[in-house]
Amino acid sequence: MFIAWSPKQHCHNTFHAQEATAYPKRYPHAMAEKPNNWKIQTQIVQSGRDHFTSGAPLNPPITLTTGYIDGTNRGYARATNPSWDAAESTIGKLENGQALIFSSGIAAFSAAIELVPVGGKVVMGDVGYNGIDRRLKDLSESKRIKLVQVLTPNLEQMLHEAKDADLVWIETPTNPTMHVWDIAAICTATNAITVVDNTVIGSLGQSPLDLGATISMHSATKQMSGHSDLLAGALITRDEQVFEKLHGIRTLTGGVSSAFDSYLLLRGLRTLHLRQERSSQNALEIAQRLEKHPKVSQVNYPGLATHPQSDLIAKQMTGFGSLISIEIIGGVDDADQVCSRTAIWSHSTSLGGVESQLERRRKWPNEPVKVAANLIRLSVGIEDVEDLWLDLDQALNSI
Repeated sequence: MFIAWSPKQHCHNTFHAQEATAYPKRYPHAMAEKPNNWKIQTQIVQSGRDHFTSGAPLNPPITLTTGYIDGTNRGYARATNPSWDAAESTIGKLENGQALIFSSGIAAFSAAIELVPVGGKVVMGDVGYNGIDRRLKDLSESKRIKLVQVLTPNLEQMLHEAKDADLVWIETPTNPTMHVWDIAAICTATNAITVVDNTVIGSLGQSPLDLGATISMHSATKQMSGHSDLLAGALITRDEQVFEKLHGIRTLTGGVSSAFDSYLLLRGLRTLHLRQERSSQNALEIAQRLEKHPKVSQVNYPGLATHPQSDLIAKQMTGFGSLISIEIIGGVDDADQVCSRTAIWSHSTSLGGVESQLERRRKWPNEPVKVAANLIRLSVGIEDVEDLWLDLDQALNSI
């Protein structure tokens, strides 16, 4: 069953009213809220804690249950779980919106796509995360949606196609090429739902909702959790109708986070600002050194003054993140050799963890063909930057 929402008709809903009422709305947070004038670094540490009830635990407990007594305020655990509340409250504060967490980034993406009516037009760039690219192509082949992919980062073409779209998917910066889309320009040009995949930079470096986006999407597996030990996704919005739709979709399609993963996610969020500050500092230093390395032909990082979209980056972003991609002087075998020669950098997939990782992205069969075959993606962690550089330098010099 597809659950669709039309941006032109907010009342459109393909599941019956009695189905929706069978699952109570998300239970209001019982914890007292804290002053909104606190800096975000303070809010993400303090959010979700009950400071006003004598004997309350300092940290929200893990709630393992499938149901609730009486069911008046909470019904079934697929619709609501107290373990989600603190994490959702904290994530919402990152972008001054309401948040929903999901079992994975793909689950969050799938819920957002359910807002599109059957046969509706979805517009996206031709470079981005391969999982979402592959899934949208599958949905297009099955006639669930009409997919239009524009050249990345051709803003004129994007604005033209977005005019009559039902949903525009904006991944910026793009993974792994680090191209940047003008969020405000796209959102101004269309009445469609606009979803920004904010995974690469994160909420502390880019706020899509401030730029007009309907939804900010995150693979919370990455920077939000930060420890490479859970799968989670998040959607943030300031549109109450969109929020209620997404909550209903999550309830009826079942992409919910476990209580334990919600606990781990909240624990990671508490140190997000510290981890991101350190990893971004490391990434900038390493990117600047890589620009001068004789075995590297191209460095892609939004913090570099040489980035071709530096003016847009300065306008749109307040941080540069921890993701770099490089193209080496050499072929596929040379790139694979670099990845196999590091001791500190883990030769593994994913990004945003405290540990540094690297991989050749085109080893994955679904990676967009516009990604160079010899491109290596670097996710910079919080280790000592000199140790990271010496390890990477010796691996590059091995080719």
